This record gives sequence, C-alpha cells and structure tokens, in this order.
Amino acid sequence: MIEIILRTEPRGEEINVSIEKGTTIETLVKDYQSELPYTILAAKVNNKVQELNKTIDCPCEIVFLDMRDPSGNQIYQRSVSFLYLKAVYDVLGNVNVDIENSLNKGLFTEIKAKKPLTKSIVARIEARMHELVEADIPFERKRLTRDEAFELLCGEYHEEKIKMLEQAYKVESVPVYSCDGFMNFFYGLMTPSTGYIKHFELRKYRNGVLLRFPTQTAPDQIPEYRDDKKLYFAFGEAKKWGELMGISYVGELNSKIERGEYKEIIQISEALHEKKVAHIADIIRKEKKRIILIAGPSSSGKTSFAKRLCIQLMVNGQRPLYLGTDDYFLEREQTPVLPSGEYNFEDIDALDIELFNDNMNDLLEGKEVDLPIFDFIKGTKRFGQRITKVENNQPIVIEGIHGLNEALTSKIPTEAKFKIYISPFTQLNIDNHNRIPTTDVRMLRRLVRDNKYRGSSAQYTIEQWPKVRAGEDKNIFPYNGEADVLFNSALIYELAVIKKYAQPLLESIGQEEESYCEAVRMLKFLRFFKIIEDDSVIANNSIIREFIGGSILV
Repeated sequence: MIEIILRTEPRGEEINVSIEKGTTIETLVKDYQSELPYTILAAKVNNKVQELNKTIDCPCEIVFLDMRDPSGNQIYQRSVSFLYLKAVYDVLGNVNVDIENSLNKGLFTEIKAKKPLTKSIVARIEARMHELVEADIPFERKRLTRDEAFELLCGEYHEEKIKMLEQAYKVESVPVYSCDGFMNFFYGLMTPSTGYIKHFELRKYRNGVLLRFPTQTAPDQIPEYRDDKKLYFAFGEAKKWGELMGISYVGELNSKIERGEYKEIIQISEALHEKKVAHIADIIRKEKKRIILIAGPSSSGKTSFAKRLCIQLMVNGQRPLYLGTDDYFLEREQTPVLPSGEYNFEDIDALDIELFNDNMNDLLEGKEVDLPIFDFIKGTKRFGQRITKVENNQPIVIEGIHGLNEALTSKIPTEAKFKIYISPFTQLNIDNHNRIPTTDVRMLRRLVRDNKYRGSSAQYTIEQWPKVRAGEDKNIFPYNGEADVLFNSALIYELAVIKKYAQPLLESIGQEEESYCEAVRMLKFLRFFKIIEDDSVIANNSIIREFIGGSILV
C-alpha cells in the first residue's frame, strides 16, 4: 500500500488515502465521483496534469480536475473533437475535416465531402456520436517516433500534419490516439473513453458544422445559442488573408521562416492591418460619426489600434479627441464592493455614467467641458485641468472595456455612435485538427508585456488570468454583437515572434508553482513554432510592439 494526499476539488480539503500500488487515477475517482458536482476528466499528480488511466506507483499529491479547470476544459474540447472526427469517419468515410475556430459558443468546422452537406447528414453524425458515447469506447494513447508518425500520416488527409512534423525538428515523438480503429494525432491529453463526453450538440451552419459543448462556468449544459454573424465573416476575411500569404497552418509558416521569407509575411500582415484601420476611418468620416467607442478583451491591442485609428482619421482631415473611460470612475466611497471586500473596478457600476453622458453630449453640442482626471491614489476625480471643446465635425475616440454596452452611452444619440470590437479572433493552428485558442495568444501577449513593463512574473500573470477571463465573460463578450465593425488584431506570424520572449518566462516556472500546468501546456504547442529571431523588421506602430516593446504608440 502507498499513502497519497487527495483533493477532490483544486482548493478543497486534503484527504489522506491509502491505495494499492498500480491503482489508476480513474479507479480512485470512482470512489468519489458520486459526491462531486461534475465529471472528473483528469488529475494533477504532484502538480502535473495526467490522464485518468495513469497508474499511481508512489506517494504523491493528487487533485481531481473537472471542466471548470482550464486543463480539464481543454481535455473535454479535445475529446469531443476526436469523437466528432470519429463519427464523421463512420458516417461519411475518409473525408477531410477542418476544425477551424471558436464561434457561436462552440467550434466551427468544415467537412469537405463529395456530396453537399445537409441537416440530415449532420443529424446522422450527431446520432453516431451519441452511439459512441453510449458504447464507452476507450481512447488508446500511443507515442510514436517521428518516422513512425510519418508512416502513419502518409494518407492524403494528413497533409498539414506531415508539413508540421517536417518543420518541427525538435519534436522527436508525437502522441497518437485511437478509438475503435480510428487514429489521429492530438498534441494534448484526452479523457479515458468516449463515455466521459456527455454534453454536446451539432448544428448545420452556413457552409459548415458547429460543434457546441459546455463552458467552464456551466459544465453540464449547452450554452444558449447566439449567431455571431459578424464574427463568422471576420474569420472568413482572416482565412483569405492567410491564403494570400500561402499560410494556413504552422507548417507553412515554419517553411517560410526556414527559407528567410518571413520579412515579407510580416510586411504583408502589417499592411493588411493598416488597410483595415484606414477603411474603418473612411466609414467613420462617410457616416459622420462623432462618438467612436472601442472595446475588446485583455491584450487585444486596443491602445495601439485606437491611436492608429486617430492617425487615419487625421489623414482624412479630421482632428480626433482621444479619451479613456478610466477617468470616469466613481469616487472611492461610492465604488461597488465585491463579496471579498475588495473594490470592484471592473463592472460598469464602478463608472460615473451620468457624468460621462453629460460630458459627451455637451462636447457634441460644441460646449466647453471640464473633463475629469481620476486620481487613483486618492480615489477621486480632479477638475479644472482639462477644459476641452471640440468642433462640430470632430470625432471623439473613446477606449474602454464597457464601450459596447449600451448602458454606458444610453443618453447619447444613437446616430452619433460608432462601436468597434477588437480582438485577435483567429490564430494560426498547428494543423486542421489541433487548435490553439486565441485566449492563449492573448495570455502570452499579456505575459510578455506585464513582465517587460510592469515587473510581473509569468506565474503571477497566469494565476490572475482566470479573474481576467471572468470579467471578460461578464463585461465584454456579451456585447460584441453590438459592434458596427470588428477588427481582428491577430497577426499570422506573431507566435513565432512571441515565442522568443515567452518561452524563457514559461520555462522559469517551477513545478511547485500553481501556474506550472498552464506553463507546460503552452510550451507544448509553442514547440511546433520556429522562432523569428530578427524582429527588427516589425514596424514600430505594430500592435505586437505594444507587447514585445519598441512601440511609438504606447
């Protein structure tokens, strides 16, 4: 017998347990699952994420993980994606399937079959997925050498995986999973079997299929459906940009880096951004919009974008006034308080909405306005230092997390407002089945920036990220449909640049740190990217400069 320390919840109480050597984590889970709110999907063993079929051979600390944990959430997404691919194979045979991007609270996928995709075919695929779940078929994991992987993937539908392996010289072996004879390469961990994947739905959507599943906040229910049409078209635009540069997946980017062609890729990417910013400025001028509201999640590049937009508006003969909503915080004694006793600066209730609306309307009417400056040390607004007046055709560019929330600007005339949502919507995926969430790209951006400019450690940034994400889920993402235009701040080359700065920070995190598992997970996908060592060619007004340094805008 061996002694282990068990926690059934990440922050739950420790339980001392005696078990037989060689017991699997899955066997251990079965003793506790009925008492737990959600299905356990994996576990941390001495702070390292492990699959449930891992055996316990020595004393250790084990923490159960369900879908509320970021690692558990990724494992569920990966497993339901594999289940979907297996079901497509069973229904349609060996056809190519692309798992492309997050959309409508799920993943947008394309099935490239000879016959047109219909609702009835999608229904058959979903029915097959449920049959596979009911059968509880194991996901069997095998680690193959590079040569073995090449031999396995030599079929016509694994072209992108082969390209990726050809360029990822340092990847000596890859994990391959099989389910009832169906085999595929996935770079992350999976559930032990199909029976763990309880909740999902398929929807025929435009030219593809939506694979939808629960969120971290509600692991046992499918989220309410919302059609993000604008986001769908933004993804389509990004796809065309990638095709223009001959890059759809990481293997193609690595090939261009290897051949020294990355400078052209950087220049084209930046030119496409500039063209889009200029186009938005043209719309604002043409429609005579006066209040320009910019919002987006953390590390989207809002500040760089806002200042580049101001420059393009000036090119159009306008003189924009640039403001932030942070100067409109309520006085400290009026600031709402969280249950923990901390001040809540994230919610819209922390802003002096009445003063903001009065100030903006007065500016629109050509009046002289005493704009506040918020003193964050004293927790009060100062007046008399920023007396401002604008002309009747002068736009006011406002950056703030609540910009798209109508509650912020409810008293401002609708015809005066123009709302812009900015985020890195897309990310260059490893191949057509292995996604890199854009959330990870934003966290890497923030990790590098906070270390460089704020002295924050990588572990601190990672540990704070769940709080950041919770605030975004409440205050930003629900309102992106209110935007008049979306700006995709992703750059197709950026992970090849950020890797140089982020990798040493992630590698410095020790196994004893709470953030270790997330650091390991990100290092796993970063290993597939070649580094662009010379980033001097990146323009000094690039959004990426806001994070790696050298920006003339921030």
